[in-house]
Order: sequence, then structure tokens, then C-alpha cells
Amino acid sequence: MNFTRWSARLPGTQRRAAARTDRSSVPAARGESETPQEPGQEGEPPADRAPVPALDELSAREVLGQLPALVVLVYGPEHRIAYVNDAYTEAFGPRATGSAATEVMPELDELGLFPLMDQVLRSGTARTVKSRRVRTGPGAGSYTVTCTPVKHLQEDGGVLVFAADVSDHADAAERLRTSERRQRETAVTLQRSLLPQELEQPDDLRIAATYQPGGTDAAVGGDWYDVITLGAGRTALVIGDVMGRGVRAAAVMGQLRTAVRAYARLDLPPHEILQLLDGLASEIDPNQIATCLYAVHDPNEGRLVYASAGHLPVLVRDEDGTVRRAADPTGPPLGTGGYQHTSDSIALPPGSAAVLYTDGLVERRGEDIDEGVAALERALSGASGAPQVVCDRLIRSLGVTAEHDDDVAILVVQHPSRTGPAAELFHNAALDLLGGVEAASRARAFASGVLTSWRFPVELHDLGVLAASELVANSLQHGTPPMRLRLRRTDRRLIIEVTDGDDHLPRRRRAEPADEAGRGISIIATIAASWGSRRTPGGGKAVWCEFAVPRGTEDRNR
Repeated sequence: MNFTRWSARLPGTQRRAAARTDRSSVPAARGESETPQEPGQEGEPPADRAPVPALDELSAREVLGQLPALVVLVYGPEHRIAYVNDAYTEAFGPRATGSAATEVMPELDELGLFPLMDQVLRSGTARTVKSRRVRTGPGAGSYTVTCTPVKHLQEDGGVLVFAADVSDHADAAERLRTSERRQRETAVTLQRSLLPQELEQPDDLRIAATYQPGGTDAAVGGDWYDVITLGAGRTALVIGDVMGRGVRAAAVMGQLRTAVRAYARLDLPPHEILQLLDGLASEIDPNQIATCLYAVHDPNEGRLVYASAGHLPVLVRDEDGTVRRAADPTGPPLGTGGYQHTSDSIALPPGSAAVLYTDGLVERRGEDIDEGVAALERALSGASGAPQVVCDRLIRSLGVTAEHDDDVAILVVQHPSRTGPAAELFHNAALDLLGGVEAASRARAFASGVLTSWRFPVELHDLGVLAASELVANSLQHGTPPMRLRLRRTDRRLIIEVTDGDDHLPRRRRAEPADEAGRGISIIATIAASWGSRRTPGGGKAVWCEFAVPRGTEDRNR
């Protein structure tokens, strides 16, 4: 066998030969056929170095036998064994020459080499497979294998199998993959634990949400959503996305979501909520920014008032399938600082649905994000059914799979139109008060008549009249015109609200026995299930309280 014909094909042979040349242990391959040069000619070996022997003088068997890699030489279509080196014998035991490798070398079958060896024998082209694993036997481990054709071994030719043990590298790569997988699982677990485990369901809305982390090759992001009931039938809707990946992004997301819930209790306008979040985001991590959209739905107004910090626009689908897009984002992302956010609004009448989403749903590599939003609009136009059904349809329509390269969060909010018996459970009544000594008596008479027509139990009727009287009296004493009394009932609660033109918010305080005032809000807090106040757009305030409607009352109203 002529070693020079195929030695250069062995992986690393040239590098090892060069290294041996530097150490003077093995002569350089290029010296095998050179003629000696006269002294003084270029390339002449120094006088103190022995002449370089020809490569043909080396024994291929001796060289192959000393290689740490596993070497097998087979011939013919049956892949009969011509040679096995010492490293192979030490790993898998001796193999008799002349035997068919398919019968006595199960390790080659486990490596999946026999089809590859057939291909190499037919094509005459070397092939390499990386990091194949042998799981059984003393030679168990990972190997990178090169199959090289040896054309002149026999009439049908042969194949030289050269297997380098890469178990250490494979184990290190597996440990790295395991570490990354655990880190991802930790981030996903943290992400899901920080999201709402169960969405709040307001009386007037039907809501569903979906969160889908990116595929296994994508790090978890900081997408989040939330639904917060504000009282008096109003609901806050939040969706956001922290720029960045991994546990850190999920942790920042959790802090922002907690802050949003705390700020929402102040019942501030959406743009003021974002203003507070902007400063907080800079304190949490100056190197990370986040987009966020905060919206408030008031069933009395039939509108969605929102403010956006660099987030994608809200989409609203009307009952006839027409899709409207809210105005462009009203400000930069949170954490940039120095910007005064503003609020805007979009109509959300009965029968319509709003969709809030993160960029993972509509952003694709090589495409403008407006194209993705337009595709979402088309998908939403034909998406009907329950909110969760709409979420699932949008994800399918936008081609989001388990291997998607980014997180996706969707929040679908439906304002159902009620007809028939269901409509009898939802009523509104309002009375404008001009002030004067007769305002309180008019408010009590109005509240009594409305609650009687709604056929509430006597106890709830009396509590409602008392609450309306105290709220109006408080407004007459501390507020300014215009004043308005509003009563609203749903299938679960009675809401009483009074608005006036003064923006000073009332607070509960302890009244001394001799005090003639200061007990109104304390009475409201005692008899009502909850109460609160907020400033209204354009100046003024609203003070409200809620009572739970006893079960069975709705049946009597049908």
C-alpha cells in the first residue's frame, strides 16, 4: 500500500506532520523526492542535521498503529477488514482480518457508517460525519469520523475509516446545552409566574390573553400583559415588552408590572401612569428600555382612553368586521426620559373588540413591521367568537409556531352587545344637579325611584339611597357645579357615582364627637363594598361606591 496516496486526506495529518518536522521527529513530506543540493545552495540542510529520509521508507502500518485515532481499512462491497490499528483494538477489541465489518463491527453500525461507506465506495469522494455517539461497549463515546476512498487497495477499492474521539468536546457541548436549557426553563418559569395566573373579568367586558415564549433557540423576552379593575365599572388594560432577553428581562418585566398595578390604584389618566413608569424604568435599569400601552375602558363612555410608550397601536374590530387602527404611539419607550406623554382615545362600542399585542406577533425578519400589522388587521377582520378563540386564530393566521423566534403576547378585549334578557341586567340612570338646598332631596327621590324600578331588595335599596344622599351632600359642601349623579347596575353590582367641577379629592378621616361634618366618606366606606375617587378630564372629580348585587336578584329582573 502506498502511504503517500491517501495520507494527506486524514484529518489533521498536515498539521501533525508540520509539528513533527519542527521537533525533528519525522521528516517533512516535501523532502521525499528532492535531490541533494550542493553546499551553499538554498534549502541545504545544516551540517549538524541528519539528511531527511524519503517518505516511502516509512511503514504505513507502523505509522497508523501509533495514531491515537481509531483507524480501520476495509475493502470490497462487503467491507471486509484489511487492517485495524492498535487504538481501535484497545477501544473495541481485536477484529479478524478478512471478516465482514457488517458482521463483526456493531460499533460502526451504531455510528451509522455503513451507508456512508457504501456511498464513498461508489462515488470515490471522502465524507465526514461529526460527533456520532457509540453508547455501548468499552469504546463508548463520541467520534468524528472521516471515510476516505482507497482506490488501489483491491479491484473494487476500499475505504479508510478514521475516527477521532471527541467525547470531551461533545460532553462539554452537552453540558453547555443543558445549562442553556435550564436557564431558559428558569426564565420561562419566572416569566409565567410574573404574568397574571387568572385574568380579572369585569362586568362589561370579556377578556382573554395568550403568552407564547419563543422557540428553544430563542431566549425568553420580557413580554407581559395585565387587566386591572379600577372600580365604578372601569377597567385598565396593560401590555408591554421589555427590550432584552433572559432572566434579567423577565425580572425587569415583573417589577414594571407590579409598579403598574400600584400606580393604577391611584386612578390616574393613562399618560400620567406612563410618566411615572418612565422614571421608574430608568431607576430599575438605565441600560434597558421597555414599550408599554396603558388603556382604560369606561362603559359609560364607550371609549378606550390610552397612552402608548413606543408600543404598537391598538386594533379595534367593529361588529360588522371593520378594523380600525388607533393613532400612532404617543411617545418613546419607557426608560428614555425627558418626554411628556399624552392620552388619546378610540371608540369601543358594544359589539366591538380590541386587540393589544407585542411585536413578536407581527415582526418578521426582512419585512417592514407595518406589513405585519396590516396582516394582523386582515386576520382580525375575519376572527370572531369568544376572546380565547380569537387569540388562537390570530396566532395561527400570523404563522406563529412553537419554534417562533420571539415571544408573543396577545390581549383580546370584547365589549359584547347585549339583547333580550341579558340586556335587562345592565342599566344606567343619571341626574344633573344644579345645586341649591333642593339638590339633596331631588337626588334621594331620584335614587329611590330608580332602585325601585330595578327591583332591588329593600336592604340594598335603602343602602343605595343612603349612599347617593351622602355622596351628593359631600359634593354640595366641598365641590362646585356642574354636578351629576349617576347610577349603574350590572349583573353583579350596583355602582353609584357623583361628579362635580372641583378637583380636590376627598379622603376618609376620623370625625370627633363634636364635629358636625366629616362623616360622609366614613359612612360610605362602612356600608359599601368599595369606594374611591379620581380626577376627571378637563378638571373636576368623581367619587363612587359599589354594592354587590345579591344572587337571585338578576332572576327577578328578567
